Amino acid sequence: MLLNGENKVYKIKGAIYHCGTAVTMGLIGGKWKCIILWYLRHEKLRFSELKRMIPDITEKTLSLQLKALQNDGLVHRKVHGKKPPLKVEYSLSSLGKSLVPVIAEITSWGIDYAEKTGAIISKA
Repeated sequence: MLLNGENKVYKIKGAIYHCGTAVTMGLIGGKWKCIILWYLRHEKLRFSELKRMIPDITEKTLSLQLKALQNDGLVHRKVHGKKPPLKVEYSLSSLGKSLVPVIAEITSWGIDYAEKTGAIISKA
């Protein structure tokens, strides 16, 4: 990006981002992160609840995406109890909550686009 005539970038945790859009997409981009954040917007959820809400995601991918969201400070992981089976809940951090209006706009745009160009069908 150009700032005051100079080529500048953002450096965050060792990663280079060329603009604010790249920063945002680095945090929430990909197939599953926005969906996970969207489901956590109102309540704390357990892993199994998230998996049930997102049936097409594998357990491994869900686990990896939750860890990435935790590492980026968007999701909190709280473990209840000391003996298995442990109860683990996921919730949005304050930083994650600040993304909800952004994701709501992305969702609204997607719904509008889908309704204009596609159709809702039953999944087999």
